[in-house]
Amino acid sequence: MENNILLIQKFKYNHNLTGILVRKRAYFILISFLLFSQVGALGQNQKLADSLAIIYQNNTLHDTAKMALLLDLSFHEVNDLKLALAYSEELIKLARQQKNILCLHRGYLQKGNKQRLLGDLKVALESYFLSLKMAIDAKYVQGEGIAYSTIADVYSVSNNHINAKNYYNKAILTLRQLEESIALASVLSNAGDEFFNASTYDTALVYFKESGRIFEKLGHTIGQAYCLGNIGMVYAKTGKNKQAEQKINQAIQILEAAKDYSPICDYLISMSDIYLDKGEGKTAVTYAFRSLKLAERNGLKDQISNANLKLSELYEKAGDTKASLQYYKNHIAYRDSVNNLKSVQAMADLRTNFEVSQKQVEVDLLNEEKRNQQNQMIALAIILGLISLILGALYWFYRAISRENKRSEGLLLNILPAETAKELKKKGKVDAVKLDEVTVLFTDFVEFSKKAEQIEPEQLVRSIDFYFKGFDEITTKYGLEKIKTIGDAYMCACGLPTPNKAHARSVILAAKEMLEFVNNALHLEDDLNHFEIRIGIHTGPVVAGIVGIKKWQYDIWGDTVNIAARMESASKPGRINLSETTHQEIEAEFPCEYRGEIEVKYRGALKMYFLS
Repeated sequence: MENNILLIQKFKYNHNLTGILVRKRAYFILISFLLFSQVGALGQNQKLADSLAIIYQNNTLHDTAKMALLLDLSFHEVNDLKLALAYSEELIKLARQQKNILCLHRGYLQKGNKQRLLGDLKVALESYFLSLKMAIDAKYVQGEGIAYSTIADVYSVSNNHINAKNYYNKAILTLRQLEESIALASVLSNAGDEFFNASTYDTALVYFKESGRIFEKLGHTIGQAYCLGNIGMVYAKTGKNKQAEQKINQAIQILEAAKDYSPICDYLISMSDIYLDKGEGKTAVTYAFRSLKLAERNGLKDQISNANLKLSELYEKAGDTKASLQYYKNHIAYRDSVNNLKSVQAMADLRTNFEVSQKQVEVDLLNEEKRNQQNQMIALAIILGLISLILGALYWFYRAISRENKRSEGLLLNILPAETAKELKKKGKVDAVKLDEVTVLFTDFVEFSKKAEQIEPEQLVRSIDFYFKGFDEITTKYGLEKIKTIGDAYMCACGLPTPNKAHARSVILAAKEMLEFVNNALHLEDDLNHFEIRIGIHTGPVVAGIVGIKKWQYDIWGDTVNIAARMESASKPGRINLSETTHQEIEAEFPCEYRGEIEVKYRGALKMYFLS
């Protein structure tokens, strides 16, 4: 029986300011693509690897049997990743000699997995792409879907979220060609993580729920538990605290039954972060304290360190510096227990240093001959202690300023283009700029005002938010600058603040994707209201800049803006209406339908074209 693929656990890490890797949110997405050999084996097994190594050393197997052995060895060897990597490379070499495309696919997949665990994401990505090519050449649909998923995982942990979403979608579409499997459930869950990180909670919830349903149907309780935890995270982010706690507690019950305590601790810390973001400090402390007690009860030193650090941060925000310092010292102690850094612990414990210096004074009284030398040592210790305190105070001050600077920078870049923000910070003002070639796009929902009268305000806002978030992702993808929204109208442009020769082409591609996004949404079964859309595009000169001294807004002015708006109002539902100047820019690449000259308010008759 052929070997299949492997067990992957996807963890994401962030650096905190103390330079320690802390698990901010561990996803624990279990991708179990059952690995069977002749006798059958589930999951990675080092004992099995040790037994297989004896067979390998005897060198009695050849060709297909040896390739199967190398695949098992590269998968099951977990203690020595470099040895596992060597097994996968030998498998690739042998498969290439035998011209076995399927084994080449599996060899490159194993090689990528080991390179990823060794921290070399760039090289791992190259191996995964080779694995994908071999799966496609072998017409192995499941292998193709798995390869797409591993590529997406690397892009995800590398914070390349556009590529990650793209490859997760490819993995899902590919695996849907087969029967529902743990592979599909796992990719759906990973894709849900991407949308969760992008704050697109409705989409994340859809993925998590479908993933959980498949895990439950297949009897995969651990995968089901992780999906319940992720659904709880979504509920917490969207203000449904009661449902969030219910789902998290269900996940914890399953994980406790499986004696899988590490993810429970991490889920609790994640819940603490969520409630801290909501401004509910007391609830955040409760979750962090639960994580600490569970980690202490099960001797999980890494999780004990993380929980102490989180409690230190929470008490610091609450103004309780004494408790914050104590938890921080506990964090240092456990961190150093894991990393064997006893010298850092000694420097962190100022009180212990003080007691040692006091005892040293008693020794000085008994030994007059060494008194001067010991007094100098005491003085030096005190000076070092004061310096440490001063440096510590400066460090905390620097952290606060750095956080505020990053927050301010993020807010400014959310309002203004990066180049404009840079000019504003440098000169204290932004000069208006005339740009000769800019393509402007307007969208408008059909019969929005009429439908809005019949919709609850909260539901209306959620519906508009769904569409505008989708438009924001599309404009970012194609390098368009969002100018503003006015009610249900969305305005963006390309070719500013930096000129771009492909401005018209980029806007056309974005408009087509916007229209596709809106049309697909019409068929969604959810609690949102969905609309048809009109789109209008015009190309010409504009003046760009910011106005006022409060609530800055980057805006554009000129006849080009007015004509673009007229193109939108003269369009039809589900169509993209172009002006003559835009048509001239893109006619060689995009087929269009000439509409003739249409009368426009205040402008007379203008030539218009529908994008085919």
